[in-house]
Amino acid sequence: MASISGICSSSPTLNHQNHSTPKRRRTPLPSFPSRPKPFPPRSLAREAPAQLSSITKPHHAGLEKDSRALWHRYVEWLYQHKELGLYLDVSRVGFTDEFVREMEPGFQAALRAMEDLEKGAIANPDEGRMVGHYWLRDSSRAPTAFLKTQIDNTLDAICSFANDVVSGKIKPPSSPEGRFTQILSVGIGGSALGPQFVAEALAPDNPPLKIRFIDNTDPAGIDHQIAQLGPELASTLVLVISKSGGTPETRNGLLEVQKAFREAGLNFPKQGVAITQENSLLDNTARIEGWLARFPMFDWVGGRTSEMSAVGLLPAALQSIDIREMLAGAALMDEANRSTVIRNNPAALLALCWYWATDGVGSKDMVILPYKDSLLLFSRYLQQLVMESLGKEFDLDGNRVNQGISVYGNKGSTDQHAYIQQLREGVHNFFVTFIEVLRDRPPGHDWELEPGVTCGDYLFGMLQGTRSALYANNRESLTVTVQEVNPRSVGALIALYERAVGIYASIVNINAYHQPGKLYTFDIYCKEPVEPLTLEEVADRCHAPEDIEMIYKIIAHMAANDRALIAEGNCGSPRSIKVFLGECNLDELYA
Repeated sequence: MASISGICSSSPTLNHQNHSTPKRRRTPLPSFPSRPKPFPPRSLAREAPAQLSSITKPHHAGLEKDSRALWHRYVEWLYQHKELGLYLDVSRVGFTDEFVREMEPGFQAALRAMEDLEKGAIANPDEGRMVGHYWLRDSSRAPTAFLKTQIDNTLDAICSFANDVVSGKIKPPSSPEGRFTQILSVGIGGSALGPQFVAEALAPDNPPLKIRFIDNTDPAGIDHQIAQLGPELASTLVLVISKSGGTPETRNGLLEVQKAFREAGLNFPKQGVAITQENSLLDNTARIEGWLARFPMFDWVGGRTSEMSAVGLLPAALQSIDIREMLAGAALMDEANRSTVIRNNPAALLALCWYWATDGVGSKDMVILPYKDSLLLFSRYLQQLVMESLGKEFDLDGNRVNQGISVYGNKGSTDQHAYIQQLREGVHNFFVTFIEVLRDRPPGHDWELEPGVTCGDYLFGMLQGTRSALYANNRESLTVTVQEVNPRSVGALIALYERAVGIYASIVNINAYHQPGKLYTFDIYCKEPVEPLTLEEVADRCHAPEDIEMIYKIIAHMAANDRALIAEGNCGSPRSIKVFLGECNLDELYA
């Protein structure tokens, strides 16, 4: 039995709590210049009331420091989901009862918008789309029987295919081992971050298929992943994940993998699986070439919320992760997040705390600190989910707001030796979310390092000590606690943050669901010039004289990779350069 004194003494920061508390003011929301922007006549995300922008946060004399009052606040605001074994502690965020009352109308509007979203209303007005990732874990909520059938059939197909691969019924065409042993997943953004997080969190120590990722267009990184496979390339199942089928990084990765297969004398289509939207370029290619399998991505599921679709479920199932348990955990959390009572709705509580901590304008960063190695990638996953969803220049009324919340994180207790010093004593531009896991090891596998103290007790002490030390210095924090890391709890965590992002976006009147447009790109075509060209001449041929700096950078890149010949001068002196160019396409390089 671990002793409390032993646990506490394992963290030298735990007793560091006696600081004076300076008074702190909450600043009112600033006003922003506006720009007219056309919108459809009605969109759900616009229905959070405008009066929220005029809420003035109450002034108060710092965070509660009286231990009895703090304990009362902890008990009063602690959220528990008994079936999931999940807790949310918001007691170390200093919002007041008055603030909650003032925010109530806006939250009720946001919750109504979420209800309509789940019923199939257009919740992505910029693209005129439904937003349906919640239907993936409860198909009965899909607005049509056709969509329900699509969801159910896809899940059944994923489970059947994964079972056949793992059992050896589906075999690689030329593997001496007679079964697939490796997965190579080619995708970027939401097509990679979710599967990476779930693999790190849930894959067994010895999965039937080990997974690797190509999630960039870095040639050296691609070469490394392929080289690590070695002779097992012959028993590698390649998942190519792209909604449009035209994402440059994914396309480049696919071409590199196909080249490796050709050089090894292997038949790529018999080991290739496409996960993409129906009739996309990738889908048509896979169909024509006779790839091993094709699975759909739906128009109404965005990349950053696609983990519960084939994007995340297929690679998880191939690693023998119980995907139906993941879906069940997400569905249970979704149900909890439908409560119209803020204190009984964990996603609404998160959104409330985010609004309070950042003044509703992203004035502070969100630091994610999971105290569990298997949850290390959760901060990267949330970084995309939160920042891509909330990082918007304009709100739904066309006002320039430059919204967003920056997200970063590491893991405990590595953070003790990385940046906690700054969080404690440096610039106060953040709030912290601790992710706590109660069970250290499976039952019967723990042991004591010394009488009364286990290795997990030290980790627990580090978390509690860091939380106490930060709070003593007026640094606000939340704590999300799960009983253990398993498919159900991971599904619940994903669902919790997906809904919190949607609610917060409604509160601040932005569209969380549209995909960012492509960056401005252009083409260069130079057909074997008879003489070397200056940068200015290249820019003129491209009809892009204003982009001469970008042209210089691209030529320097091409020259470094033996694809352009600098006839005169050098890259350190751009004006001196004259260059021979073959045919090149900058859109393909930098789209």
